[in-house]
Formats: sequence, C-alpha cells, structure tokens
Amino acid sequence: MSPRLAVLLKALLLCGAVVALDQASKGLVRDRIARGETVEVLPFLDLENTRNNGIAFGLAGDIPAGVIAVAIGLLMGLLAFITLRAEPRPYVWLPAGLLVGGALGNLIDRIRDGAVTDFIALPNWPTFNLADVSITVGVILLLLLPELARRREAREDGDPEAGATASEPDGP
Repeated sequence: MSPRLAVLLKALLLCGAVVALDQASKGLVRDRIARGETVEVLPFLDLENTRNNGIAFGLAGDIPAGVIAVAIGLLMGLLAFITLRAEPRPYVWLPAGLLVGGALGNLIDRIRDGAVTDFIALPNWPTFNLADVSITVGVILLLLLPELARRREAREDGDPEAGATASEPDGP
C-alpha cells in the first residue's frame, strides 16, 4: 500500500470512528434525557439535552444547512489534498480524521433534525458535543503538527537548537 493511501485510509477510519461515537452519544442523550433537562454528573460537569443552530459551541446561530454543507465539502477537499500530497507528513491523518469526522457528525444532525444536539455542559462555557471536541482538537493538531515536524527534522539533522524555546538561555 502506498504511503498516501495509508494516510487516507487512517484518516477515513478515524473519521468513521468519530462519527459513530458522536452519533451514539447524541442518540443516548436524546433517548434518556428530556430536551432542556440537566443531569449533574460531577460538580463541574452536567449533561444537558439542548439544540444548537450555529456552529461549534453555539457560535453564529441559524446558518442554513446548505452553507454548512458547502463549507464542509470545501474542508473535506482541503483535507484530502493535505493527506494525499506527494510527501504526506507523519500523523496528518489524525487532524484530518478528527476534523472531517466532527464536521460530518454535526452535519448529520443538521440534516436529520435541523439543529445539532449538544449535551456537555461545563460552568461558564457553551454546551457542546463530541463532534465539537473532535473539531477543536483537530484544528489544534493541524496547527501544531508542522512545528513539531520542523523540530523533529532539525533534531535529525543535528541542529542543537532544535526544540529550544525563547525562554531557554542561549548559553554561558
């Protein structure tokens, strides 16, 4: 199997796992917690069956599903380009799978229900779901991976400054 195909396959498998976990968790919440009801799990964590018409964390409410579908299509095209490029970066499949899986999980809700089911409630934070977590972690990894790869390549090339931070002293 070619490295590009392996990267794409890993991204698709992770995407499928994210969609399955997201949809299963939302289904349990819809089946077991009445809409608008809150169940305390821990002093800092509640489960609350709510609906969200916006994007992640309730931002930009009432976006038409068609606009979101086009945006997700463009995102999927960009991520396919990233994962299928000539020399795929190690672990690029991870943010790709997380981002696309989270986006698809929320899109499924929009198509089926007209809104996204949110249920994780933390103090002083908008209610969210596992797809939102997946998207957020995917974006963070997408931003971090190029820097981590640059540092790893510099270490492999014998650069003694590789991985040094601005707070470290330059020497004696």
